[in-house]
Amino acid sequence: MDVAHKDHLLAAFHGLLGAAALLLCVLAEALVFALQRSMTLYLVPVSAMLLLCRYRRRRAAGGSIGLVDFSCLKPPRRLRLPVAGLIEHFNLIGCFDGGSIEFMANAINSSGMGNETYFPPALHYLPPASTHAHAVQEAHMLFFPALDDLFAKTRVPPSAVGALVVNCSGFCPAPSLTAIVANRYRMRADVKTFNLSGMGCSAGSIGMDVAAGVLRAHAMSYAVVVSAEILTVGWYFGKDHGKLLLNCNFRTGCSAVLVTNNMAAPVKYLLVNMTRTNTTATDRSYRAGYREEDDEGITGFTLGHGVGRMVSELLRAHLVKLSLSILPWREKARYTAALLVSMRRRGQDKLAGSSGSAGAPMPDFREAADHFCLPSSGKPMILRLGKGLGLGEREMEAALMAFHRFGNQSAAALWYQLAYLEAKGRVRKGDTVWQLGIGSGLKANSLVWERVSVTDDVAGGRDGRNALGPWMECIHQYPMWKT
Repeated sequence: MDVAHKDHLLAAFHGLLGAAALLLCVLAEALVFALQRSMTLYLVPVSAMLLLCRYRRRRAAGGSIGLVDFSCLKPPRRLRLPVAGLIEHFNLIGCFDGGSIEFMANAINSSGMGNETYFPPALHYLPPASTHAHAVQEAHMLFFPALDDLFAKTRVPPSAVGALVVNCSGFCPAPSLTAIVANRYRMRADVKTFNLSGMGCSAGSIGMDVAAGVLRAHAMSYAVVVSAEILTVGWYFGKDHGKLLLNCNFRTGCSAVLVTNNMAAPVKYLLVNMTRTNTTATDRSYRAGYREEDDEGITGFTLGHGVGRMVSELLRAHLVKLSLSILPWREKARYTAALLVSMRRRGQDKLAGSSGSAGAPMPDFREAADHFCLPSSGKPMILRLGKGLGLGEREMEAALMAFHRFGNQSAAALWYQLAYLEAKGRVRKGDTVWQLGIGSGLKANSLVWERVSVTDDVAGGRDGRNALGPWMECIHQYPMWKT
């Protein structure tokens, strides 16, 4: 029987069961009234109805979400563009002046990016072909191999997918990107599709929130979240240095994730926390990242002045909310005691007329998670963020190595980092993985997963080479600290 039909039959059965239980409670209430029994007996059917309603509400709103598996695209080698080749490409295009080329070269060389990153086919042309048709072709090149691999490794057919979420910030064609996927895989007629745009590097977490909400609210078993950035139409060909940074860091990549609310199905991870914070109501935050035309009418994405300070303020608010949920009690107690001591010391220093040099204490987030996937915005920013969170070299390794190997792939980057950790064989049963995404708006979103499967993907039942995913041919070279 088709999985979609099973979902509908199961939903109908649950509805029929609820109606029967409600009817039974009403009949019991009428029987107590007809037999004129003790007034306390009236509470029995009423209590049963209240418990039934509470159970159905909790089941609809708070169901567990499991991650069946995920896939990350490894682009074909013909799309590889080394750093020296990219800088030469900048010179040959003809639209950049010497100052712009020097700026981009310095930014790339200081970012920690390696020589194995990929560009879409259209940007290899001279001049680059930034047309709508080429962008659609790039979407096909990204989505289909990643989804083919996902459906093959999970053995879940596309007809079983009840919800499809596609994240792509800068390209919104008609028909939509979700329609392109649904048409290719002949998905069922009632599949619920969601196309997210303009969300930036945090879109993967937002897409997961959308998928989890749909799974909890509707009669379906599986949802797919696809994250990618279409670079063909996102490149900037002007001379504004504030807009040139996206040319330097963003590279081709795509992830596809299969999640389910059916805990009887085999899952690798369980979603234990999802926290979202945004400061969009503040004008400075809203303008921190903005797509607009320059003085010559060329559209590009601008990073506003003081964006680092605004991200710090956003993270401070986000981490306060998140730490209440994920930090163990012993770390909460330790941090509270350290904070009280710090406040008392600052008060004494103020009375004495001296300014204390010690900063405010920070929670030890290494107590909250075993593995970390961080925003992939270049080595300097990763190190700065990791230091702010109190992380060491090993905790930042996945983010640094994924950026070195693949560059910034926007919302898909967090999954390349998790693929790195799995390829290294570090994620074991019971471990927790914290994925932190920061996007335009500004917004910060966190997903915390717990590994629940016992089988080690690399040494387990699947083909070990295939289990390495996009790291299949190079994981033995990492970590590579001298970049």
